[in-house]
Amino acid sequence: MTIGYDAKHIVCDNTGLGSYGRTLVNDLAGTVPPNVTLNLYAPERGESVLRRQITPRQDVKFVYPSAGINAVAKALWRTHGIVADLVRDGVKLYHGLSGELPIGIKEAGIKTVVTVHDLIFMRHPEWYSWIERKVHAWKFRKTCLEADRIIAISECTKRDVMLYGDVPASKIDVIYQSCGTRYKMREGEKKMQEVHTDYMLPERYVVSVGTVEERKNVLLAVKAMRLLPEDVSLVVVGRSTPYCEKVKRYVAQNGLARRVMFLHNVPVDDLPAIYQMAEACVCPSRYEGFGLPVIEAIQSGLPVVACTGSCLEEAGGNATLYVSPDDVYGMADAMKQVLKGAPGRDGRIAAGRQYVARFENNDVARHVLSVYDELING
Repeated sequence: MTIGYDAKHIVCDNTGLGSYGRTLVNDLAGTVPPNVTLNLYAPERGESVLRRQITPRQDVKFVYPSAGINAVAKALWRTHGIVADLVRDGVKLYHGLSGELPIGIKEAGIKTVVTVHDLIFMRHPEWYSWIERKVHAWKFRKTCLEADRIIAISECTKRDVMLYGDVPASKIDVIYQSCGTRYKMREGEKKMQEVHTDYMLPERYVVSVGTVEERKNVLLAVKAMRLLPEDVSLVVVGRSTPYCEKVKRYVAQNGLARRVMFLHNVPVDDLPAIYQMAEACVCPSRYEGFGLPVIEAIQSGLPVVACTGSCLEEAGGNATLYVSPDDVYGMADAMKQVLKGAPGRDGRIAAGRQYVARFENNDVARHVLSVYDELING
């Protein structure tokens, strides 16, 4: 039997959606029966460093459209033309890993599962342009009609799918994102020194990981730095957006230039060391579908401070401290409680590691396989 996957983000995305797909496929490949093949359908080859994160196996292969097609044709292939290739390859079930399914797949008789990560474009439309809202909403509603089953990566996302998609609870399975165990592995001293030197990291710092955009709300953590000890810095790791310039202006205007560092385009191989040399992690996002950096930080041995209002409480459990996304003083107080030497810090780290074990590796794969089995075998 052949199962197909939307692999665009697997080969092109170094952040959340890509990580979800790569980790899930690797977990599934080690769990599925020997007669099952996993086909990864991508509109292009993407980045070799990301493709290599898929463990080489005979029963896992990438499938691309015809060579030489342009960007428009690649997009059309992913949203419609791929169906002919799925039929050609004998795909029995197709899993859309990033909230989308190709048009016409239901009529082709292929069983479908789709993972919905978040509906931020509906929950917070103010963060999107008019055309982005319209396109995302159309795709979402079309996908709700096409999908046989929907996987939500958190209870928060399930509630949003029910609310905005008018989807019954019985059609939705909550399966938390698999996170692997890469961040639990301690980096060697040589790697640590190289990363510390290459990025000129401060001796004491709190790390924040994620695209530097308005939704991620890193300005809250920056403002809190004015209330923290002078020898503690904030290292912000993530892709820059226009919002980043707003944050940098605040940093410059408030004398924080020596205490707030921005790192863009950080290779994934360097990120574990950056986490592990930090004292704590802060995730001040206003809204997330899951909150992967919370789990990565906890796996790295860090206590975490996050914000209320979405799913971060599900990601971090009771060991993480939570504050309102507009509470500067609350954020500063929480950050002080997770710095080295703070009472209860070690206990939070241990409790956090125990909590996030539920997100690691094959447990998630088995849950996903049970959804597949129910669809295929009834």
